[in-house]
Amino acid sequence: MNKTLKRLIFLLNAYAVIIVLTACGGKQSADTTPADVSEDKEAKAMLQGIWLEEESEDVSFRAKGDTIFYPDSTSQPAYFRIVDDSLELGTSKVRYAIVRQTANTFWFKNQSGDEIHLVKSDDIDHEDEFTNSRPTIMVYTQVVKRDSVVFYNGERYHWYVAINPTKYKVSKRSYNDDGMEVENVYYDNIIHVSLYNGARQLFSRDFRKQMYEKQVPAQFLAQAVLCGMDYIKADADGFHFQSTLCIPDDANCCVVDNVITTGGQLNTKLEKLEKE
Repeated sequence: MNKTLKRLIFLLNAYAVIIVLTACGGKQSADTTPADVSEDKEAKAMLQGIWLEEESEDVSFRAKGDTIFYPDSTSQPAYFRIVDDSLELGTSKVRYAIVRQTANTFWFKNQSGDEIHLVKSDDIDHEDEFTNSRPTIMVYTQVVKRDSVVFYNGERYHWYVAINPTKYKVSKRSYNDDGMEVENVYYDNIIHVSLYNGARQLFSRDFRKQMYEKQVPAQFLAQAVLCGMDYIKADADGFHFQSTLCIPDDANCCVVDNVITTGGQLNTKLEKLEKE
């Protein structure tokens, strides 16, 4: 056998070994890839029913199917799973470590690390707390409409403000008494402002909270409702209207100064962000 033929056979054998090793390596990699985390169906079945706080016997929640319902009228139902000995709630997939679970007891650690002890209810009267399966969506409006006449530099101006509730939903996440994250939903508002100089209209516009994206922090704005608009004063800059954005049922509010010039231009500036 000449040297050229021997060299060719050697190269072919080498390529064959490489192919085999590559295939084995690929197979090994596939075999060692972690499997998708599966849901604990048995634990989920045990959680079905109404659960009470062990000491106070207050109703905590009801698990039905793959949804947890709360007894208050504003907290939205939440999808749940039980994975890796944890209760996983909602689209945010917040997890609570399960300490103990039996057919009639459910212990878990809440967001603060406190251990919550629940017992299953066998009282059919507790079902009455869940008769309203569709939680209330709250309207957060203080004023419907206002108007007034202002004299500035010897001229007569008339402003008009109207707050109009909408069907635009605003979600607010908070924690209930058990330290579980719940979602409350509110309706936002659109506020209309008009300004006239005599019979001449200087300005007319609908205000929505989205127009304050550059002035207000995004995380705050996402949970806030545009709930108020107040006339403050007139000066050389123009007519000042303060819009108020608040996180519902919270002490956190934001005030933005809207200045309408006599030429009908609008300038906005964050006045203050109040936190509890």
